[in-house]
Amino acid sequence: MSSVKKQAVKGTIWTVVGYGGSQALRLGSNLILTRLLVPELFGLMALVYTFITGVALFSDIGIRPSIIRSPRWTDRVFLNTAWTLQVIRACWIWIGCVILAWPVSQFYNDSRLLWLLPVAAFTVFINGFSSTSMATLSRKLEIGKITRLEMTTQIISLAVTIIWAYISPTVWALVGGNIVSSLIKTLWSHRLEPETSNWFAWDKDSIKEIMSFGTWVFVSTMMTFLASQADRLILGRLFTLQLLGIYTVAFTFADLPRQVVHRISQQVMFPVISKYADLERSSLRAKILQKRKFLLIGLAVLVTILASFGDLIIETLYDERYQQAGWMLPILAVGLWPLLLSATIDRALYAIGNPKPVAFGHFLKFFYMITLLPAGYKIFGIPGAITVIAFNDLPSYCAVNYGLWREKLTCISQDLQATILLLGLLFAVCFTRYSLGFGLPIDSLLQSP
Repeated sequence: MSSVKKQAVKGTIWTVVGYGGSQALRLGSNLILTRLLVPELFGLMALVYTFITGVALFSDIGIRPSIIRSPRWTDRVFLNTAWTLQVIRACWIWIGCVILAWPVSQFYNDSRLLWLLPVAAFTVFINGFSSTSMATLSRKLEIGKITRLEMTTQIISLAVTIIWAYISPTVWALVGGNIVSSLIKTLWSHRLEPETSNWFAWDKDSIKEIMSFGTWVFVSTMMTFLASQADRLILGRLFTLQLLGIYTVAFTFADLPRQVVHRISQQVMFPVISKYADLERSSLRAKILQKRKFLLIGLAVLVTILASFGDLIIETLYDERYQQAGWMLPILAVGLWPLLLSATIDRALYAIGNPKPVAFGHFLKFFYMITLLPAGYKIFGIPGAITVIAFNDLPSYCAVNYGLWREKLTCISQDLQATILLLGLLFAVCFTRYSLGFGLPIDSLLQSP
C-alpha cells in the first residue's frame, strides 16, 4: 500500500470517528437543550447563524483550499500572507454583521436580533486568527491532530452551553458556548505546529496566486450561501419561529450524511486529489471512482436508515412539541441524495482549478428555491415547502456533472448504480417495516386532516 493510500485510509478513519463522536455529542446536548430551552430559541439562532454564514461565504476567497492545493504550501511567506488575508476577512465579516443587525431585526420584527447577531458573529472574528497549521495538516493528511482539537473544543463548548442554559435558560446560552469554543480552538491551533507560527505579511506573488484561484471560490461560496441558506431565510418569513425551530431539528438529522461527506471530502479527498491532479484524466478518474464506490454504499445505507426510521427517531428522542419533525425527516433525507452524489466528487473540480461548474450549480439551486419554495408553500402548505427544499439539489447536480463531463471525469454510470441500490434498500426496509405493522415513515403526514 502506497504512503498516500495509507494516509488517506488513516485520514478517513479519523474523519469518520471524529465526526461520529462529534454528532453523538451534538445529539446528546441537543436532547438536553431541547428540554431546557423553548423551540423558539432554536429558530431564532437558526436565523442568526444563517446571516453570519452568509456574510462569511460572501467574503470567502478560498484561503484554506489555496494553501492545500498550492506547491508553496510550506513557504512561510506564502502562509503568513494567507493568514493576513484571513484576519482581514474575519474583521470584515464581523463589521458586516454589525451593519446588518438593525435591518435584519426590522425585517423579522424581533429586537433581539439587534444584539444577537453582532455578539454571535464575534466567533468568526476570533476564528480569523487561527493558525494556517489547520490547512497544512490537512495537506499532510494528519487528520488525527485536527480531530482531537475539534473534539476537545466541542466538548468544552457543549459543557458551557448546557451549564449556562440550566442556570439561565435564555438564547445567550447558545451564544456563550460558541465564543468560549472559538477562543480555545484559535489558541490551540497555534500550538499544533509551533514552527509554523503566523505573523502579518504581504507578498504580492502570494496574493496573486490566492486571488486567481479564490475568485471562482468566492463566486461558488456566495452561491452556496444563497442556495443552502435560502430555506431558512424564506421560511423565517413563511413559518413561525417555533415551526422554524422544529424544521431545524429535522434538518439537523437529515443533514448528517452531507456532513459526513463534507468532512471526508474536505479533509481527505481534496488533499489526495490535489496530489494526483497532474495525472491524465482517465487515470485520475479511475482512482476517484475506485474509492468513491465504497463511500456511496455507506451513504446509501445511512440515507435508508434516516428515511425509513426518521419518524421513530424523533418520536423516541423528543417530546410532543417536536413531533412534526417526524414526517419532515424522511422527506428531507431522501431528497439529500443528489447532493451526496455531487459532494463525493465535486472536490475534483476544485483540485484541478475549475470550480466554475460548482458555482453555477449553486446559482441554479438558489433560483430553484426562490421560485418554487414560496409557490410550494402557497399551494400545498408546509408539506409542499418541505418537499421543495428536499429536492433542491437536483439543478446543482446537473451543473456539476456537466462540468465533470467537460473535464472527462464523469461518473454518471456509478451514480445510477448507487441510486438503484438506494431505491432497493428503501423499498426493502419500508416494506419490511409496513409488513411488521409499524406503518410507513410519513404516516403522521398522510393521516393529518
